[in-house]
Amino acid sequence: MPFILLIPFMIIMLILIIASAVVVMQSIGWLPVFGLTELTFQYYADILTDSEFMSSLSVSLRVSLISTLIAVVLGIAVSSAIIAKRSDKSFPMIVRFPMLVPHAVVAVFMINILSQTGILARIAFALGMIEDYTQFHQFLYTESFAGVIIAYIWKEAPFVAYFVFALMSSVSKTLGEAARNLGASSFGSFFSVTLPLSMPAVLNAAFIIFVFSFGGYELPMLLGATIPKALPVKAFLEFTSPDLLNRPYAMAANGIILFVSVIVALLYLVAMKHVVKRTGGHHE
Repeated sequence: MPFILLIPFMIIMLILIIASAVVVMQSIGWLPVFGLTELTFQYYADILTDSEFMSSLSVSLRVSLISTLIAVVLGIAVSSAIIAKRSDKSFPMIVRFPMLVPHAVVAVFMINILSQTGILARIAFALGMIEDYTQFHQFLYTESFAGVIIAYIWKEAPFVAYFVFALMSSVSKTLGEAARNLGASSFGSFFSVTLPLSMPAVLNAAFIIFVFSFGGYELPMLLGATIPKALPVKAFLEFTSPDLLNRPYAMAANGIILFVSVIVALLYLVAMKHVVKRTGGHHE
């Protein structure tokens, strides 16, 4: 009875569909419990013309894009290094560790390491690199969201490496050897053979971590700037506002997060079809 194995997946998908429908309906003003029954897109119009909201949207897109790009590059490098150095082709536990740490705990790590009274600041002071702790660069609670980006990279790069590792390690060595016999260097062989054949896994990992970081709440809330706030943080604050009539604005913000995630998913599908076509595979 293979269909029985699909029941947990179907339940999760049903919950997701219902939750998404609730978000969409409430974002266009359907909250009978609060006396709102008139469907309107005015809430979307209001937030899309609000400079504070647009700043939040810009921050979230920037944080997600930068952290994803850097994490993908580092993840690919780590995965290829592990494959090159480990004869048993096993994935080391020390690289998996960041994936096991909850985001709230990662925030505590970052505060203890990157703050102006943290470990790095103390080391810099002890080495005479700074004369006062306030001279240490401020990574946390700034408009650059540098601390948030670093925290996401620390979490996401090992995920990319782990995700890509299985496919990259399965690429036949004979293909790389053939490329080198034709005059390609080791780096040339990697970029012309191994990496292109591993791109489906790379795209999968990139899509997952981008959408997750774009909708992530904990790290931007704990490490990000007060103004502008990341979009998920702003949506949460609107949702928990004492004024219950602000609820549609919170749901409209969540609707924007959902919309951007759908757009990214469509771009991912287009990119995946292109990659699979170029590598001669099949994509359903």
